[in-house]
Amino acid sequence: MKILDGRELAGFIKGRQFHQISAMSPKPKLVILRDSDNPVILKYVNLKIKYGKDIGVEVEDICANDNNKIQEEIIRANNDSFINGIIIQLPITDKERTDELCNLIAPEKDVDGLGKNAKFDSATATAINWLLTGYNIDLNNKKIAIVGRGKLVGAPLFKMFTDSGYNVELFHRGSDLTKLKLFDIIITATGVPGLISSDYVSPGAILVDAGTASEKGRLKGDLADDIRTRTDLTAITPTTGGVGPLTIAALFEHVIQRQ
Repeated sequence: MKILDGRELAGFIKGRQFHQISAMSPKPKLVILRDSDNPVILKYVNLKIKYGKDIGVEVEDICANDNNKIQEEIIRANNDSFINGIIIQLPITDKERTDELCNLIAPEKDVDGLGKNAKFDSATATAINWLLTGYNIDLNNKKIAIVGRGKLVGAPLFKMFTDSGYNVELFHRGSDLTKLKLFDIIITATGVPGLISSDYVSPGAILVDAGTASEKGRLKGDLADDIRTRTDLTAITPTTGGVGPLTIAALFEHVIQRQ
């Protein structure tokens, strides 16, 4: 069984980005906006700060105590010509304002690709595409299931794959997940730990787990633990280091393209 290790691929991309940025003046800058100190959010913010430092991108982390403050910071960053990219580290406390705030980001600075007029594809959807391509997984003539229809992963990835002409179907946590046994590739991103049972997965399947949740202080994915004991699968992402490292690489790729 092949392990889809995003860290390995991200390492090659990171090296190239470092050399690109070393020749740039001024250096690119990314602003991260958040409204909480949730451990999962802080984990991903800190990973982005470290990645930026490693390749030479300045990262400004702003924790706003309410969404009106986030709105003010978005407007400020939109108008600052030295800022290349702006992201909101999701989820925010008032989830109902997510679309409103993401749509406020100037489309050319929306490097996460979450606003309705964003000039970039979703960073996470791009990362999944890079991961499958990097491991020579041909998506043509495959039945692809995407579980989760959120704006970070499921919805943009479904659009990306549909636009590419792939045979793809979108599921959500309330769907009949037993039907997943009919699919060659399962990509899941619901944030519900253990949602995808081994019973839903056929031999030979390719599994990409992009789900993230905190359970008793541990980060957990959507795949049930017993799936990882199977030896009859074609490929699977590791417990950590699958999609995440490439998502960060894709995000900074967009920041660099804005320079």
